[in-house]
Amino acid sequence: MQSSGLRRWGVAALALLCASAPAPLLAANDEPVRIGSLSGAFLAARIAEIDNDLDSTIKYYRRALSFDRDNQTLQQSLLLALISRGDFEAALPLAEKLKSVPQVERFSRVALAIDAFGKQDYAAAENYLKLALESDLDRLITGVMTGWALLGAGEADDGLAHVRGLDGPEWFVVFKSYHEALIAEAADKVDEALEAYGRLAENTTAGGAAPDTYLRALESYARLLARQGRAQDALAELDRAEAFAANRPAIVALRLDVETGAGTPPRVAAPADGAAEILLDLGTALNRGGGEAFVRIYLQLALALKPDFDAALVQLGQVAEQQGDAEEAISFYEKVPVDSPLSRIAGLQLGLNLADLDRHDAAKAHLRQLLRDDPDDMRAYLALGGVLASKEEYAEAAVLYDDAVERIDEPERGDWNIFYQRGIAYERLKQWPKAEPNFRKALELYPDQPQVLNYLGYSWVDMNMNLEEGLDLIRRAVASRPNDGYIVDSLGWAYYRLGRFEEAVTELERAVSLKPDDPILNDHLGDAYWRAGRRLEATFQWAHARDMKPDPDVLVEVERKLVEGLPPLEEQKAEIPPIVLPESAPEKAGGKTPAHDGQGAAKPGDAEARPASHVVGPGQSLWSIAAEKLGDGGRYIEILDLNPQLRGNPSNIVPGQELILPGS
Repeated sequence: MQSSGLRRWGVAALALLCASAPAPLLAANDEPVRIGSLSGAFLAARIAEIDNDLDSTIKYYRRALSFDRDNQTLQQSLLLALISRGDFEAALPLAEKLKSVPQVERFSRVALAIDAFGKQDYAAAENYLKLALESDLDRLITGVMTGWALLGAGEADDGLAHVRGLDGPEWFVVFKSYHEALIAEAADKVDEALEAYGRLAENTTAGGAAPDTYLRALESYARLLARQGRAQDALAELDRAEAFAANRPAIVALRLDVETGAGTPPRVAAPADGAAEILLDLGTALNRGGGEAFVRIYLQLALALKPDFDAALVQLGQVAEQQGDAEEAISFYEKVPVDSPLSRIAGLQLGLNLADLDRHDAAKAHLRQLLRDDPDDMRAYLALGGVLASKEEYAEAAVLYDDAVERIDEPERGDWNIFYQRGIAYERLKQWPKAEPNFRKALELYPDQPQVLNYLGYSWVDMNMNLEEGLDLIRRAVASRPNDGYIVDSLGWAYYRLGRFEEAVTELERAVSLKPDDPILNDHLGDAYWRAGRRLEATFQWAHARDMKPDPDVLVEVERKLVEGLPPLEEQKAEIPPIVLPESAPEKAGGKTPAHDGQGAAKPGDAEARPASHVVGPGQSLWSIAAEKLGDGGRYIEILDLNPQLRGNPSNIVPGQELILPGS
């Protein structure tokens, strides 16, 4: 989405261009567009196009064509907008007009070929797929679709030969091999299909270039193996897929079918399905950010061939999310067939998009129903927990994640996020003794997970505890994600907490360059400048953070610093309240307090035992003290019990403070 500034500019420009217009511009609806000039309609269409408003785009291009009906540039733009919105039938007349225009035939002729596939007119489809101008991508699409057209015309051998003979870059391999196998399978050439599938399955390098297509190929391979009575070989291919990408819904569902002996029909049963498959494969491969407009076109063309294509519908939902259109995303997810393995994924995403529309009650009700349907689905806990967190309902989120953890018998690597999110919920509730063990468990399950490394490391650093260990965690996170501004900020803040201000400035400057619009990062850089003696720059950075409209509590602190600056380091340390030791228990005989067992009786030989004390060292936390002195970090709770003044903020300990420890 473009900025509101651009949209304001668009309205002003239109006002100048359309001074003779009889009425102001209308919103996207069924009313006629009343713009009095070609330039006004064209500019309105372009602005709507930039804003991903396809309804308005189509209206304005149609209005522009009413002034210049033979303008091929306008016709081409309208054709693409209609296909992108899914109005395939409305696009066909334009495709016919533009079928001989080389600059647009990659879409006009492919659209006409798709129409011919639907009518089973394979000779016409083959003819339409001959382009005058072709990029590598166009040649792959038309080449594979031609192979399917030849199969439909009863010429399977020619179709296979055509696909095998396609020349192109190395990334062609995964698509060519997959569709060679599919065409051979559809032509009942089982040995050739198995050979092509097997060759591709071993080529994990090609699979890495187009992982979704590679995984779909492994799934199709397993389906064919199972139909050939080779269930164990089918399961081995599903194991390969699971190692490549875990918990893929289609793979999980197919494994159950193979294990139970249920039917495993081929994915592609007709030439039209094969043509839809290559459009999906390439649309998915292109959907990596920045190319959403073209991705939509390929996926909508796939839907024109196969309206209930579950994978295409889910991909289109994701594209709509990337473009910030939650309503449209929901419309795609609602169309996913209920018997599809992707139905539950679509349902979860639908709930998240309801929350994006601020329909939180509806989102929570929808996601809770999904949880009732399958209370062991950890994805549903994460989705609902995300909705709760977005409204800062952390207490409810913590209870939800407690329920999730209770349903995990033996935590595995894939469960790290449940513990991570539960840790966040408790941290936001200021219950650090409950939060920290969850972060540690998440790292135990997934030792190099950068989000967890960063969150735990930053939390320690921000609370002035475990500074060296926190710094190490953050360094590992930065090594994994060196271009993540928030993680780089954590590293800079760790240096700041350690008093290494020059290093802090270096890292915080880099963080701000990566995330220049974040007020917290700018505020942190201001603090580092001040401590490094660069006070003018610090004031500028704080003013910049203030102007970004941060949260109220941050804003108050930033405004205070703009007036007062930062206090001297000695004063800042003095602001931490001193530790107040609890009153001593009544002394027994000999002036000593005997240790007791759980029944209140003194243990033999313990008459001389008494609570120990410990002076906090640099970088220590309650957890590390418990681990060092008591042999178990989890016993920090006992230290809290003996030092009740810490319970409101157990991280508020500093070097030199004395704590009471359980008796030894």
